[in-house]
Amino acid sequence: MSQSRWRRPATIAGALVLTAALGGVVATNHEVQEKLGLADEPGANMPWHPREFMEMAAGESSEEAGEEAFEARTIAEQFAQARYAPGIVAPGAYSHALSQLNALPVTKGTWREVTKIKYDGDDPRYRDYASNSSGGAGLVTGRITGLASDNSGHVYAAGADGGVWRSSIGGGSWTPITDALPTLSSGDVVLAGDGSLWYATGEGNTGGTSYVGAGVYRLANPTSGAFKTTDRVGGTELESTVINKLRFFDGKVWVATNRGLFSHAMGSTTGAWKLEFTPNPSYLPGGANAGDANAAYKNIVNDVAQDPRNPKHVVVASAWRSGDTYNGFYETVDYTAGGWTKVNPTGAMPADDIGYVTFAFSADGGKLYAINQSPRLLNKPAGNVNSYLDGIYVSNTGNPAGPWNKIADSSKLGNSGSALKQTVMGKGYGPGIQAWYNQFLAVDPANPNHVWAGLEEVYESTDAGANWRTVGPYWNFNFSCWNIHDAQNTCNKTTHSDQHSVAVGNGFVYVGNDGGVYRRPINGKTDRDGHATDWQSLNDGTIDALQYYSVALGQDPARAGTVVSGGLQDNGTSILRPGDTRMGSHFGGDGGDSQADPANGCRQVQEYTNLAMRVTENCNANTGSGTQADSTSRDIQPYTGAPGDELARFIAPFAPDDHDANVWVAGGQHVWVNTKGYSIQNGKGWTNVFDLGAGRTATSVAVSGGTAYVGWCGPCNNAGFARGLAVGKVTDPSSWHQVALPGDFPNRFLQGVGIDPANPSHAYLAVNGFSRRFTEGPGAGFGHVFETSDAGATWKDVSANLPDVPASSIKELSNGGLVLATDLATFYRAPGATDWQRLGAGLPLTVGMDVEYNAADNSVYVATHGRGIWAFNLAQL
Repeated sequence: MSQSRWRRPATIAGALVLTAALGGVVATNHEVQEKLGLADEPGANMPWHPREFMEMAAGESSEEAGEEAFEARTIAEQFAQARYAPGIVAPGAYSHALSQLNALPVTKGTWREVTKIKYDGDDPRYRDYASNSSGGAGLVTGRITGLASDNSGHVYAAGADGGVWRSSIGGGSWTPITDALPTLSSGDVVLAGDGSLWYATGEGNTGGTSYVGAGVYRLANPTSGAFKTTDRVGGTELESTVINKLRFFDGKVWVATNRGLFSHAMGSTTGAWKLEFTPNPSYLPGGANAGDANAAYKNIVNDVAQDPRNPKHVVVASAWRSGDTYNGFYETVDYTAGGWTKVNPTGAMPADDIGYVTFAFSADGGKLYAINQSPRLLNKPAGNVNSYLDGIYVSNTGNPAGPWNKIADSSKLGNSGSALKQTVMGKGYGPGIQAWYNQFLAVDPANPNHVWAGLEEVYESTDAGANWRTVGPYWNFNFSCWNIHDAQNTCNKTTHSDQHSVAVGNGFVYVGNDGGVYRRPINGKTDRDGHATDWQSLNDGTIDALQYYSVALGQDPARAGTVVSGGLQDNGTSILRPGDTRMGSHFGGDGGDSQADPANGCRQVQEYTNLAMRVTENCNANTGSGTQADSTSRDIQPYTGAPGDELARFIAPFAPDDHDANVWVAGGQHVWVNTKGYSIQNGKGWTNVFDLGAGRTATSVAVSGGTAYVGWCGPCNNAGFARGLAVGKVTDPSSWHQVALPGDFPNRFLQGVGIDPANPSHAYLAVNGFSRRFTEGPGAGFGHVFETSDAGATWKDVSANLPDVPASSIKELSNGGLVLATDLATFYRAPGATDWQRLGAGLPLTVGMDVEYNAADNSVYVATHGRGIWAFNLAQL
């Protein structure tokens, strides 16, 4: 749930008429949204300015509000689709890609980290209507999905796609310690009793996550060491999985994954992982039903708990968030003998409505707490539900079978000082609306009645759930203490929204969310509303886990140097001007694609999501009042009949012509052209030049010399996956046509297009996903880069020695060189060469999303989805 103050019209009605595109499958509204790409993200968004809260209270339809709950699910699905479709990724893919990568030569030169600097979400320089500045989150970084802390000041924070960071001072002055691993996608990080640190790769989030992982790693000396590939536990069994939880008991480490429950002896890193439990084994890779469109959702284990009275008695929570026949709790009275059975939890816990569940034991084992997300609520029609939380429970016997007492629901949490209740008056967006996506639970080691629960906000109880306080509100905008001017704003600092991880140690409780790491004393202070007065952001600029989708570059009109901006997952859009000592946030919500005028970097177009675009000509700097009337940006979202009706992916692509900064192309279901440049006033300024087809949405756009290439998919999920490419002249609608891709062309996402600046008929396609060797499903194909010299009439595979790894963005330089961003590294092909090299040293092995060239400093910039923005000066070559 990202924080945004932009209004986006509801699109659910449009989704209903497109159900046929799902191949005849009868789907609920939210499923249609997910599969057609109408909704959005990890970090879905809340697109209202504070002044609009009163409109909601006055009786405005809650359809728009309820719609936002789909956002986090959809971006998770879309990221997974881009790498899986038309099948699922088999174990071994990442190890194979890493071995290929390590065999490649490396060019001269070193990357420079651009965004290793404080990022202030409340920067007073940017208080435009379209920003979230002054909301109270302060300094931020990317999503933190795992946390661990000892009692000596060592804290370990795992970025969703940024790997593990270590602080030795209780938070701050962070150092990355996993950069040698093949993936930085993080599921969990836990300190074991022997002092070793265990890192589970592959972000969990109930199986529809951004990136899978490469297994589990153990670091024996975490206070001073760094992870190596040789620290991996077991073989390839956990490759290409996501891991929800790590637990330790009975001398074993247990991992809850999207492919079942596994265990391994703690005392050794050798030997295979043992599959202890899976509800539907035939849907696993290699199984009889592995090709089923829903195979990836049939074996999800969300958590595992040990009966403190009997270490052989194990209970798991296994469920798909939208509901399935296997959902529920399973147990074995002696895991060494097997024999798992489905059990009905007793008491208030609904055995027939179990979804995503998180467990938390008290230190003495006497109490077991649990959060349960409700599939039943998730499947209700949009607008008829304002939370997907079933409830928070406690088993006062410590027995996972119960009896369970219900100690909180959305209404009770809403009445505890929640910003969500105040925001929409209970209409469409209450606590737990993203309970399927963001959850944590922790119990004070010294007090079994002291509990912290994380959903969108942070809640605390000191009496075992009888009473709760919202110690970390979603934001401060709706409270009486808030004012856009800092001198009149008396609200306490809060955390960022969407809580994912928690750790207790060294006298503090640490929380990880979509904005980074925050801490407060275990027995901290609150004000009269129950809000904490002592949160401290630990995002000091040394932990660059920022998750960019894009980067935009242009020369500063008032200073010497380049303006660097980019759209971020749940952290708006960042802006860094020459001479700045910190970045600011000039647009709110999720930041999507971006572009800027190379001659004037303050002339920008920034996307919220789904082609909800705004244009500014002054970097969207603060005008003082923060009112809509004084905003220095304009809404230019293209539409066919009414604003918001254009079907588009969550991160929808658009791009300016390489030769004319005033000619733009944007892609949804249709191809849109703007020839007015930065003077465009509204969404009517676009021209609809081509229809990609019903249910199809653009995945990539590039324009050069008046010719545009637009990649698309539709359906975009495993069921009936299809993709294609359209080409045409931007000023001639009659020239647009679908390219007939050859039969041996990979049936995978066309994620990036690069055009020869000297010849628009000469272009390259970057293909996402893995080859047939690792992707189960029809038509997976081979190759990741393809070249055409005749505007798409013919193609040849120029992948050569590239690793078999998903590719996202490609740029052809004026000298004929190629730069390619992938899930593991950024590559370079020299002019006239056929083989690829790894480009430079120093760039972490995380996901490259966007490559752009800046002529002013002769550098390429790469936006990574987990480690910020990096630049490479080509003169080094």
